[in-house]
Parts: sequence; C-alpha cells; structure tokens
Amino acid sequence: MNQIGNPSYSIDRLAGEYLQQKPPQTAKNESTEIQSFQEVLHTKQQLLQKTTTSTNVMFSKHASERLNSRNIHLTDMQLQRLNQGIEQARDKNINESLVMLDNLAFIVNVKNNMVITALDKGGETNHVFTNIDGAVII
Repeated sequence: MNQIGNPSYSIDRLAGEYLQQKPPQTAKNESTEIQSFQEVLHTKQQLLQKTTTSTNVMFSKHASERLNSRNIHLTDMQLQRLNQGIEQARDKNINESLVMLDNLAFIVNVKNNMVITALDKGGETNHVFTNIDGAVII
C-alpha cells in the first residue's frame, strides 16, 4: 500500500542505511576524557607518593626557637633520620613520641609530623619527658 510521495522503506534498506552510518563522535570525546582522567589520577598518585615517601618533618614555633637559641643546626642526613624515626613511631601507632637522635631529643606529634620541642644533651641537667606514649632511638 504505497502512497505517492511517501517513499517505501524495506527492513533491508533501513538496515543497510543504519549499518553504513559512521559511529558517533562521542568515542573520541570519551577517550579524551579517559586520557584526561588518567592524567589527573597520575598527578594525584605522584603527589600522594611524594607526601608519603618524604613525610617532611615540620617544626613548631617553640621547637624552632629552641633550636635557634641553642644554636642547633640539623644536617640533611639528620633530618632524614628524624623522618625515619617518625615513620617507625607511626608504624607502632605512637601518637606523641620522644625521638632520640645523636645528642638531640625531639618530642614529636607523629600524626602531624610536627616537632613540638627539641633539646640537646648539653642543656639542662634534668630531662623529664611527659605526655609521650613511645620513644624511638636512632
């Protein structure tokens, strides 16, 4: 029942036209989005890796003043060892730690990687440490 002016379409003709169509352009956009996501993920992983591997210790204002007033200057190797001591304390679930390094003592908030105070052996004669739940000797 063909009417004049209305084209007739058979299933074969429609299937042929459908199969000859090019895929939509969204495939390129999706690969670009995936690539973009991969770049973001890679960047985040690099930042996380830097944070977790270096875990650079920070010094509170009080600790910095103590170090300056006692003319204590830490070498890069000592800072690295101090970071290792903090990591050891973290592995043992210590929150507030005494870290002994050479002739120096540091009270460290492990969670924040923050040295609260610092002492040297030549300072005061009586050294009593309170409010710590572990000690690391390096």
